[in-house]
Amino acid sequence: MNPILLVAESGSDITPEVAVKHGVTIVPMHVAFGGETRDDGSFPTTEMFAHYAKTRDLPRTSGCTPHDFEVAFDRLQSEHPGQPILHLAYSACTTCSMQSAVIAAEDRDGIRSVDTKHVSAAQGAVVIAMAEYLKANPEATLDQAAEKAIEISEKVRMGFFPGDLDYLRAGGRVSNAAYLGAKLLSLHPLIEILDGKLLSTRKYRGSMAKVVSKLADEYVESLDPAQPLYLIYGEGLDEKIKRDVEEIVVGKGFADFSWVQTGCVIAAHSGPGAFGIVGFAK
Repeated sequence: MNPILLVAESGSDITPEVAVKHGVTIVPMHVAFGGETRDDGSFPTTEMFAHYAKTRDLPRTSGCTPHDFEVAFDRLQSEHPGQPILHLAYSACTTCSMQSAVIAAEDRDGIRSVDTKHVSAAQGAVVIAMAEYLKANPEATLDQAAEKAIEISEKVRMGFFPGDLDYLRAGGRVSNAAYLGAKLLSLHPLIEILDGKLLSTRKYRGSMAKVVSKLADEYVESLDPAQPLYLIYGEGLDEKIKRDVEEIVVGKGFADFSWVQTGCVIAAHSGPGAFGIVGFAK
């Protein structure tokens, strides 16, 4: 256990195994569909996809509540009295989670929230890098750790292709005209996170296999091969596409890479078969 306790939302797509390995407490975000609201991570994305395919009722996501963080903070302060807590937050531009943590931390000492300005595996990359930093620097104060988290966050980059634009259209994130144009022209919008906001920055044309390979070939050029690389995939992404991507990134000198599956929060907006790349700028 690190001297500073780390907390992050489930939307970071950190698996339970990775959370245990790095001593990270995961607080659940939420997904509503089929008349009930459930914790992110408590069910597979395939259940959500099947519901949408049958009903065309788009799952709705929501951030952690103050109560969610109160439960987490109560447990940590009970089990580890006196140890500071650093919450590495899901982008505050996209959800209420960070504000919920700030509310839950009122009248408590030794808790700090930092906006990573990232989501999914990009947030996860910040959290894992911070866990490794704290293991190497056990004397770091909470203020020093917060400053380091901001420094790391500024170096992380993420490029992402939604798997099914139907989900973006249903959620009102693309117009019907843009949706039809993209379908007819086989266009795939590249989503990047810039200053905490998810923005469509470019469009790639072709099959998913073609555009994923092109993105993998281009995007990693600006990333540091000495740092970890995280490859995002949504349930349903073709296995051959994944093998092709691995061949490309290995050829570019990335030996330390791992696959991260989208959890329900990201998958509710991107649909099945999504792909993305997360790494650290050179």
